[in-house]
Amino acid sequence: MVAVKSHAGLLSLCLLLPVPVPAGAAGGHDLEIDTAASQVGFSLRTRWGQALEGRLPAWRGQVVEMPGGQWQVRMLVDARQVEIVGHPRYTRLTRGEGFFHVRRWPQMEMQSDPFPPALLRAGGELAGIVGMRGLRRAEVFTIEPASCDRPLLDCPVVVTGEVSRTDYGMDRWTLALGQQVRFRLSLWAHSPGTT
Repeated sequence: MVAVKSHAGLLSLCLLLPVPVPAGAAGGHDLEIDTAASQVGFSLRTRWGQALEGRLPAWRGQVVEMPGGQWQVRMLVDARQVEIVGHPRYTRLTRGEGFFHVRRWPQMEMQSDPFPPALLRAGGELAGIVGMRGLRRAEVFTIEPASCDRPLLDCPVVVTGEVSRTDYGMDRWTLALGQQVRFRLSLWAHSPGTT
């Protein structure tokens, strides 16, 4: 998920629309992020160097056209479905009080600041707000340069970023797990009502 300057929990959500605005996306039409084709994940490191891969399989999002031709990405994640791949014990820990505390805060949110559509093709930093555990923080994610002319539609937009667990009150298990959580999003989109 490339380097990030601030923390970014999952997601300042990085979905910016392509330079040539996709057909069907202009004129006030928003794009839905394709949850079947897209992937939202994260990684953690244990204090002894083991990498843990996490998935956030339940979420929804959209790319909204803003006044002045800017775009904004908005995502809502169901934290109750977080999974540490291949590690049921770590899955329970991340859902528990020391991490997401999903009984109290079942959702995570990400909203980018408005950005120019060209950012999707060129790549660069994307600022926004990440909300977890009742706390909202400004974060910065990095969008990788696109591999096609119409990112989101013809190729994924890849966004990465890191957040510090302690910035969101996730201060348990510090002897076992590192502080940084690295997010990686691979996003595809389509016009509402199409797949």
